[in-house]
Amino acid sequence: MSATTEQGPVPRERDRAPKQDRSRATRQRLLEAAVACLAEHGWAGSTVAVVAERAGVSRGAAQHHFPTREDLFTAAVEYVAEERSTALRALFPGGPAERRAVVAALVDLYTGPLFRAALHLWVAASNEDQLRTRVTELEARVGRETHRIAVDLLGADESRPGVRETVQGFLDMARGLGLANLLTDDTARRDRVVTQWAALLEDALG
Repeated sequence: MSATTEQGPVPRERDRAPKQDRSRATRQRLLEAAVACLAEHGWAGSTVAVVAERAGVSRGAAQHHFPTREDLFTAAVEYVAEERSTALRALFPGGPAERRAVVAALVDLYTGPLFRAALHLWVAASNEDQLRTRVTELEARVGRETHRIAVDLLGADESRPGVRETVQGFLDMARGLGLANLLTDDTARRDRVVTQWAALLEDALG
């Protein structure tokens, strides 16, 4: 009968978290757990059940948000890539910054859990046709965004001959540093390379 009173339903509605907010929070936990699992265990060891357990949700809830394993992991890597792009831009809110700091921040993109997770996804995609198309499209989109961020923060003028290739060459180098860091702690050598590349970019970009 309390549902028919004027004030009865109000406390229940006020205390109940909006369903949409709960759903969004569950989705985010799943995405973060998927990236962590992929980085730690690789593709073979990262199943929907493992991710759901790590996220603290049921397997059914996970499959409600992501019907297939491929849906889950491609969405997870894309989510974190977007988060890292946002965080990188936030480091330099005034736009172009001191180039060594920008170079170091961009190199960091390739030495964290996102790159490690993405690498496992690339390896899996090389052997699975259905996954390959989705990962290729994702990587192209993430690559374009990273290149735009690099151009903006480095203050590069791509209308000048060779500048676009110089920026892309730097990003390719950063990816190579990320690969080297997968096996050993490459911090000391990486710092020296970052310093040298910052100097090269100063000369090349003007």
